[in-house]
Amino acid sequence: MRHLLLALLFCATLFGEKILKIATYNVENLFDMQKSGHEYSEYIPNSSSLWNKKNYKIKLNNIAHVIKEIDADIIALQEVESLQALLDLRFALKQNGLYYQYYSIADKKNTTVKVALLSKIPFAYSKEISVTQTYEHRNILETKFKIEENELYIFVNNWKAKSGAESERIVSAKTLKKRISEIGFDKNIILLGDFNSDYEEYIKFKRKRKHNDTNGITGINHILETINQTDKASKVKYVKESFYNLWYDTEDQKRYTYIYKGKKEVLDNILISQSLLNEQNISYIHGSITNFKKEYLFKGKNIYRWEVSHARVPKHKGKGYSDHLPLIAKFRVN
Repeated sequence: MRHLLLALLFCATLFGEKILKIATYNVENLFDMQKSGHEYSEYIPNSSSLWNKKNYKIKLNNIAHVIKEIDADIIALQEVESLQALLDLRFALKQNGLYYQYYSIADKKNTTVKVALLSKIPFAYSKEISVTQTYEHRNILETKFKIEENELYIFVNNWKAKSGAESERIVSAKTLKKRISEIGFDKNIILLGDFNSDYEEYIKFKRKRKHNDTNGITGINHILETINQTDKASKVKYVKESFYNLWYDTEDQKRYTYIYKGKKEVLDNILISQSLLNEQNISYIHGSITNFKKEYLFKGKNIYRWEVSHARVPKHKGKGYSDHLPLIAKFRVN
């Protein structure tokens, strides 16, 4: 009887809190098989580039395999072409034994690729935030959850690539901050995705004149105010209206999701509001931030991206995954 009571007590403690795994993954150009006129030339369906049903299925299954292994409760996605591509990925996941009942995509604007979200947890709403009217900036996806009576806001981002200067990313940062100010900085908020920004962009981009057209001001560090907290999560002090970049909660050598010319880089980030640091209601679990770096996601010293030949007419080889690694963090729900 004593052992039974101890077991029941353990179970009550175990199930008294919920562990929430949240991830973000740039899946690198997940295009469907429907011609929309907005595709990159090598992704025009059934063209000489061999973007066909066979290669599409391989790409879907490869990405689904990665997401299945992560098994996040909520996963943010970047570079998804369309709702159809998202639904096809969702179906591939279901065939692999992982079912995401809830999904959303920011597809009101015909940008070439878009941000999306898959979730095991129902959400109160999901809507797009328009950054600009041009195709230069992708819309941001805002989703509100209610988990164990606790509200949680998640914003999925894919900011302007490094082919553009920092002023282009600041446009997205300011739009995001304006929306957060409407919700309230005191809320449980997670900003994640491909920001095309290092966690210390303000330091690293000073050496790149083509990026620094803002007199040293960056979107991720200055506009979103991640510059104020650079210690481990267990040591940071409250800073009003700031966001904490979870990269600071792991060792320097583990901070990367991308490799460019042999150099490890950060493009993907997870930022959290101050309330998620206070260990009440919903809180970040210290030390849980990690990139997902399984051996099969590498080819030699590089990330095993989806392979397209560099011939005059690029051709899909039907091999590889993405040029980014996924990023994962865990949260405790009391």
